[in-house]
Amino acid sequence: MFRKRADKPSSENRNTVKVQRTKDDTMKSEPIKKALPKPKLNLNRFKNRTTIGVACIILAFLIVFGLSPLINKAAKAQTVIVRVEKDIEAGQRVTADKIEKVTVGGYNLPSNVAKRAEDVVGKYAIAGLKPGDYILSSKISSDPFFNNPYLYNLPEGKVAISVSLKSLASGLSGKLQNGDIVSLIAIGGNNGKKEAVRLPELEYVEVLAVTTKKGSDSNQQNQGESTEDQDIPATVILSVNPIQALKLAEYEENGKLHATLVSRGNEEKKQMLLAAQESIFSQSPEGKEGTASGE
Repeated sequence: MFRKRADKPSSENRNTVKVQRTKDDTMKSEPIKKALPKPKLNLNRFKNRTTIGVACIILAFLIVFGLSPLINKAAKAQTVIVRVEKDIEAGQRVTADKIEKVTVGGYNLPSNVAKRAEDVVGKYAIAGLKPGDYILSSKISSDPFFNNPYLYNLPEGKVAISVSLKSLASGLSGKLQNGDIVSLIAIGGNNGKKEAVRLPELEYVEVLAVTTKKGSDSNQQNQGESTEDQDIPATVILSVNPIQALKLAEYEENGKLHATLVSRGNEEKKQMLLAAQESIFSQSPEGKEGTASGE
């Protein structure tokens, strides 16, 4: 009649229940994780990168151990070339005293640079050359056209005429040069009586060139030759107007001319003197008659 009291769970049972509940709760609260597929390796891409890397390494080795030594060797290589030592004007003949041989680095040199003196000496400069310039085959010519460029660029209204230097003294003892301004004195007369005449129309005349008996310009003779072997100047080429040319032709046939130096190396003075000479013809187209030195 008495109710049978239910047995209380022992402490072990209570703990077991709690653990079970805890496990159950955890399982319920945690989301179910799906299994991810394993990544697949792209072997082809990996092989391509490996190939490129190996190729880069090989290329680097070739540059460092192959190409670089060749470049350094070429840069250090020395060669002998021909170089200008003294000014050479356009049209002037190249002589041995105006050039020199020097040793320079062979890397990046122009292919047409002169390397032997015999390839240069005796030829003519197409353009003006300054000390230190390399002599290229394009800057020189064997054509004698370049020997006298002054005859191809005469100013308008001017002509070139050659007159004889009948003695060494009449041409300033062979010291006349291109570009000089000279005054001409005529020696002539009748009945055996000679007198010197100043010629106002030939007071200031420009020298284009001084030539030898062989017709070559005296400033183009080889400076290495002895004085005895060099030709004495025989004629002088002058830049004049037609009226002056007639006077010169007359005295060339009937008398003798002496040249006196008025100016050299002063371009400003040269132009001033030439302008003064032209003013004579602007005043009187026929020029003025010469006056005897004794008058």
